[in-house]
Amino acid sequence: MEAHGLTREAQREAAAAAATATEPRWQAAARRTLDLVFSTALIAVFSPLLLAVTLAIRLDSRGPALFRQRRVGLGQSEFTLFKFRSMRVDADPRGHQEYVTALIKGQAEAARDRDRKDLYKLAVDDRITPVGRWIRRWSIDELPQLFNVVLGDMSLVGPRPAISYEVDEYPSWYLRRFSVKPGLTGLWQVSGRNERTYEEMVRLDVEYVERRTFWLDLSILFRTPWTVLSRKGAA
Repeated sequence: MEAHGLTREAQREAAAAAATATEPRWQAAARRTLDLVFSTALIAVFSPLLLAVTLAIRLDSRGPALFRQRRVGLGQSEFTLFKFRSMRVDADPRGHQEYVTALIKGQAEAARDRDRKDLYKLAVDDRITPVGRWIRRWSIDELPQLFNVVLGDMSLVGPRPAISYEVDEYPSWYLRRFSVKPGLTGLWQVSGRNERTYEEMVRLDVEYVERRTFWLDLSILFRTPWTVLSRKGAA
């Protein structure tokens, strides 16, 4: 157990160092500037929608409008991710945890075909509130992550932010995705999203890390609105 902890710590340090070493300073500065300018502008533009959704969630079901969850980011460091709450406050997360764990281990393909309509979500899930179902359909539940971008925990473009119990099951090559900050959108999101298997999602994240440039980020950002509006690969 101790050796495992040391290995994880070394991997975190190596991932963070690799990200710093491989990216030219001008690209890092340009990306951070883009993150701040775009996220701040989008928060301002969407502020009426953010307020309306907050009110709708509070009226629709008991509990806070925001859902906070610990996720794993750059260098495998944890941060608090913000989303609009789309489930009941008493929703049991164990079913999702067990399923994703089995999926990573390659034991859940049959269950996915039988019980799921996409990579992560149940085809029929009574934990989701009526407003939650609507905001998920249009990815509106993800908008509070713009504040994560402003805070510097996330970037506009990057790998999907993982949950710690997923990371505990990762083979070593999956950890390459933690060489950069997680993103609000990414190569996976504009390449079919939930139509992909878990391993395909990780491969797309790793491909992004290996191909990452400022211009690739701009390309993904421009493709994202069409992906959301067309609901391609959406839940």
